[in-house]
Amino acid sequence: MTDTFDMGEGYKVRDLSQAGHGRMKIDWAESRMPVMMKLRDEHAAKQSLEGMRIAGCLHVTKETAVLVETLKAAGAEISWSGCNPLSTQDDVAAALADAGVSIYAWHGMDVEEFYWCIDRTLDFKPTLTLDDGADLIFRVHDKHPELIETLIGGTEETTTGVHRLRAMADAGALKYPVIAVNDAETKWDFDNVFGTGQSSIDGILRATSVLLAGKNFVVAGFGHCGSGCAMRASGMGANVIATEVKPTAALKAVLNGFSVMTMDEAARVGDVFITATGCKDVIVGRHFETMKDGAVVCNTGHYDCEINLVELEEMATSKREIRANCEEYTLKDGRRIYVLAQGRLVNLAAAEGHPSEVMDMSFANQFLSMVRMAREGKDLKVAVHDIPDDQDQEIAKIKLAESGHDLDQLTADQLHYLTDYAAGT
Repeated sequence: MTDTFDMGEGYKVRDLSQAGHGRMKIDWAESRMPVMMKLRDEHAAKQSLEGMRIAGCLHVTKETAVLVETLKAAGAEISWSGCNPLSTQDDVAAALADAGVSIYAWHGMDVEEFYWCIDRTLDFKPTLTLDDGADLIFRVHDKHPELIETLIGGTEETTTGVHRLRAMADAGALKYPVIAVNDAETKWDFDNVFGTGQSSIDGILRATSVLLAGKNFVVAGFGHCGSGCAMRASGMGANVIATEVKPTAALKAVLNGFSVMTMDEAARVGDVFITATGCKDVIVGRHFETMKDGAVVCNTGHYDCEINLVELEEMATSKREIRANCEEYTLKDGRRIYVLAQGRLVNLAAAEGHPSEVMDMSFANQFLSMVRMAREGKDLKVAVHDIPDDQDQEIAKIKLAESGHDLDQLTADQLHYLTDYAAGT
């Protein structure tokens, strides 16, 4: 552990003097997150989370700060860490620490420091956990099982974490109920598609400044995140190639006008590669062997195992950081491969993450799920639970109203028709 950080009682951040700049970023996010601000006003009055101690492990961004301060306004005690070594915005972490939040997060931590920070968030024996990637939940189960007795439940933000928790539940290893925030329609059809698409392109451009128009842009995985990346790259004039293992996903890519091929084939023709699968070893040594000189490779999945950098390191004769968040690997034959953000989430490590407007809905789901878990968690079965549809629709309704859009209403006759099974030709 290093001693070059600001460490007060109850926090450890890079530089507390950055708090003013971080506060302005949070103020900006609040102006773009009307659903969260509406929920803050409503639940601050009710003190819906009074008595709850929430340990959070989620990217420390300006949008996350809005969530943290909304949870706090509703009466909860908070202790927070970042869920990725490169995704913390140090000025935002400083602003939260300055506001009295117990936070342990800084950009560029190593693996040991990462888990030390998670452990610190557990020191106050939380009643609820809020996670992104399930590292916090797994840490509780693996290293701090004594805390499970006082835990009511938790939530999980992202696809990778939900997959991990469902596997734990199937194996009988999950010991308290968790709500799959990721699987809400107002999360994965917006955050995952539009948020990941825009912010990933943003990260690529900040790290490289390359022209995307005319490039062969390879997207590994055509799920919600991958399809968002493909849509945005296509909109900037790139020729999109998708790689997939799932037939229906590949077919969707084809019908969206994109080419589909194996990664072995795509490696030979691609100019820019982005992985969005949630699986390991998507791009490996044999792919690097056939890539063009100057190929750009990055990842937007939660973990950094999608690109096998160990094999690339073994193939390289030299490596240097040629731009911020852009490392140049030179191979024996002189070809250069450029890896962005050390293979970690390019949208958060090389840019600012998703736009505030889309995180407004995702974090509204997080907040309401915390309220639900505080109220109902003791009676919930130990399992991974979905968000109810009425919550999804209510969040979307508020978002539309705050954006100045109106909805049609079904008439009584239409409502009757929709439930009249005898109505026919």
